[in-house]
Amino acid sequence: MRKLPLPLGELLPAALQPACIWLAGLRGDRLFTQGKKPDRMFYVASGEVVLQRLGIKGENVVLQRARQGFVAESSLQSSNYHCDAVVTVSGDLVAVPIELLRQSLLADPAFAMRWVGMLNQELIRLRAQCERLSLRSVRDRLLHLIGTEGQRGRLPLDAGLKSIASELSVSHEALYRTVAELEKRGLLRREGGQIQIT
Repeated sequence: MRKLPLPLGELLPAALQPACIWLAGLRGDRLFTQGKKPDRMFYVASGEVVLQRLGIKGENVVLQRARQGFVAESSLQSSNYHCDAVVTVSGDLVAVPIELLRQSLLADPAFAMRWVGMLNQELIRLRAQCERLSLRSVRDRLLHLIGTEGQRGRLPLDAGLKSIASELSVSHEALYRTVAELEKRGLLRREGGQIQIT
């Protein structure tokens, strides 16, 4: 069996790890669709997965963008998936069977506490997302995203600016204009598949 990525291997109990399955996620793959009964959740080891739903006007609204970590944690106690999961950048995923995960949480208090710690980190990330969406300007939202989701002022652009615009809840045209303006003023730079605050 292929070894699990370090954060996942440290989180899951040894008894659950053999039931996990490596998958190659290709851009455009749907891991699950809204309304289906959950049978597994996914850990993004590389690449990118977005959770999305249709908005009021039929547009895709991004609820979560995962470049590493779990998607579908809320499906643990749900009767159906509440959104679609789509691979936006090809990469490696690990499928974790939900029923075995539930049993492990009930049987292993130490694992349950590690799981709570992981959920706490996700809550912090979601609060930052709420804060970001409360900002009025595209510029402020973009700089906030790079500062909170990037590393050392750099954010990967593997899925492109259009995908980032969706995450920021702005039009891609508005984001393109903002990026061009910030580049012109020397505050931002795009290179090597990433966007960086200068």
